[in-house]
Amino acid sequence: MNVDVTDKLMELALQIQDPWKISGVEFSPEAGRLDIYIDFEKGTTFPCPDCGGPAKGYDTKMMTWRHRDFFEYEAYFHARVPRVECPKEECGIKKVGVPWARPGSGLSLKMEMHMMKLTREMTVKAISRIFNITDTRLWRMLHFYVNKARSLEDYSNVKIVGFDEKSYKKGQNDYISFFYDLENFKLIFGTPGKDHTTVVAFAEDLKAHGGDPLKVTDAAIDMSKSFIKGATENLPNAKITFDKFHIVKGMNETMKKVRHQEAIEFPEKLAKTKFLFLKNPEDLNDDQTARLDAAIATHCSNTIETYTHKLNLQNIYNSGDRETAACLMLHWLKVTSKSLIPQVVKFSKTVSNHLDGVMNYFDSGLTSGFIEGMNSLFESAKTKARGYRNPDNMICIAYLIAGKLDFSKLFGPPPIPNG
Repeated sequence: MNVDVTDKLMELALQIQDPWKISGVEFSPEAGRLDIYIDFEKGTTFPCPDCGGPAKGYDTKMMTWRHRDFFEYEAYFHARVPRVECPKEECGIKKVGVPWARPGSGLSLKMEMHMMKLTREMTVKAISRIFNITDTRLWRMLHFYVNKARSLEDYSNVKIVGFDEKSYKKGQNDYISFFYDLENFKLIFGTPGKDHTTVVAFAEDLKAHGGDPLKVTDAAIDMSKSFIKGATENLPNAKITFDKFHIVKGMNETMKKVRHQEAIEFPEKLAKTKFLFLKNPEDLNDDQTARLDAAIATHCSNTIETYTHKLNLQNIYNSGDRETAACLMLHWLKVTSKSLIPQVVKFSKTVSNHLDGVMNYFDSGLTSGFIEGMNSLFESAKTKARGYRNPDNMICIAYLIAGKLDFSKLFGPPPIPNG
């Protein structure tokens, strides 16, 4: 097909600019594909990839790129890509880049942009099946753009952070630690592991992006010894907060253990009551409330006592100020430390040993609600992918979901056609 008005319109639509031009288009409904041929005039000079000066063509190589589908038809770009010989001796012979694709990729920029958007909603495996492209190739593309976008991130204003761990393999305990900017609600770092060295890695990454670990004023974490050690050593000016989510979660775990143990002794009294004791009373419907009252009336003393401690702990978080909360917390610790229930005493001791961080919540107000929300999204992505064998792939997907990375700097706005 000769160059005509149709080709000119296609050049505008595909943003093909001088010195490149469409030299032909072949459309085959039988083969289910559209092939677009791009070329340049004989004698065209190109900027030298090294120095930017004008350089003449040395030789060419025919290359092909997969483009976004044309309706249901696969679309491909084909072009003679030149090597140029720069007049400057130090430059020598270099391969010229093309404006519609990044070096080394067999996909057009538009195709890669499209796939980047799809990965927020679909698994890489599903995308590879749809476009008949290997998942290995797609992962290389994703890592390239995520790493490139992260290299442009500025963390100089990061002051309030939160971190948590997350497993990345289905049904296994292989972990990744994620670090968040809790002022801008975004993921800023992920690394395999969950020990104190992950915080070391975070501090180094923070500095690499213009941030300063010494300027971090607050850190919301769980009561992991590793995270406490890492935060204390690497974020020395950060006030550690153990937010109410982790404290209440810990109390709920205690509640589950006590009820489970007593349910083994009295199955007829506590059968099917697990979630009744874990839920907040105000969240129960009338039927659930009646069933809970009936369970309490059975006089299973350990379960009822633990449930009372749980409600009293939750009420402390309704206090209006730290001073009031401190009085109530000290009383709660005094009562629970004297309990005859080993699980309650153990959790009471844990809270007592971390009391400063627990009480800091009433000053900072920091919670891990956002982090837990992100964990839910990561869990959904992990479930759809049936787990990730490679932690770096899970981290990559997490950046796409929660990193708020600016890919427009990489793909750029569409150029304005001349004339």
